[in-house]
Amino acid sequence: MNIKPIRNDEDLQAAFKQLARVFQAQDGTPEADEMEILVTLIETYENKHYPINAADPVDAIKFRMEQQGLTQKDLEPYIGSSGRVSEVLNRKRGLSLQMIKRLHDGLHIPYESLLSAA
Repeated sequence: MNIKPIRNDEDLQAAFKQLARVFQAQDGTPEADEMEILVTLIETYENKHYPINAADPVDAIKFRMEQQGLTQKDLEPYIGSSGRVSEVLNRKRGLSLQMIKRLHDGLHIPYESLLSAA
């Protein structure tokens, strides 16, 4: 096992290639140990250089609307009047905790997505 730090994207690609070689290793083997170390190194490098930001609440709502074929009218039970729905979707009004709970319970939008900018 010859593992070295990942310092740039070239090192990252090399780590991915090596990971592909040992990915199916049996537990308890040196290859399995190498796989665990490579995964940790890759995750650390990617988190530092390519962080993934939390979803925007409005984008999460619009995504769910698209998935379920919902209209703005369909959001009224969760958000309130048509004017309020429009304000939320146009980012002129934030979500209240009550709206967040209703959207989570009714449309199964994860709290993490709804609370990211609340």
